[in-house]
Amino acid sequence: MRSRSLPRRQDGIVLMVALIMLVAMSLAGVALMRSVETAVMVAGNFAFKEAAVQSTDQGVQAAALWVGTTNKNTPALLYNDNLGSGYFSSMPGRDPDFFDESTWTNSISVNGGAPDAAGNRVRYIVHRMCAQASMNWSDPDNECMVQATSKTEGDGSSNKAGAAAPMASPIVYYRVTTRVDGPRNTVTVTQTSLAQLI
Repeated sequence: MRSRSLPRRQDGIVLMVALIMLVAMSLAGVALMRSVETAVMVAGNFAFKEAAVQSTDQGVQAAALWVGTTNKNTPALLYNDNLGSGYFSSMPGRDPDFFDESTWTNSISVNGGAPDAAGNRVRYIVHRMCAQASMNWSDPDNECMVQATSKTEGDGSSNKAGAAAPMASPIVYYRVTTRVDGPRNTVTVTQTSLAQLI
């Protein structure tokens, strides 16, 4: 009679391999979740930034309306600083840090400082593109960015600083700096040049 062989003793190697694979797959899953979270956050931040850039148009339009209305009604007001209106009659010697909150103490808030539909608060300041404050753009001691115009279409010329004054109606330039503070601490600063016929 033949004796039965007893089953061999299990060493548990399959269980060990399965546990290692399970740990590796768990770590891969966590890494994948984190990368997806990061991608979603980046996409969300990009959307907030894009909305803030689009909101700068509100500041440019408000500034253009103020400059145009002031120029039409009382143009002499544009010769001097008007800090209550966020207006400076000359360019700064050195541009300030427009991301520093203290630069915006004399700014104008659009919509009274209330956020727009995207949650953005818009402010602006205007600089006349002249070297000297409190002077007419045509004063020979003041260097302003001015373009000459004429009643004949196409008959204009640009004047560099120190050149003779335009012979016809001039166009004076202004720089509008707009700051938008949005959700998730989004800050966007843009600058736009405005041309105003005198």
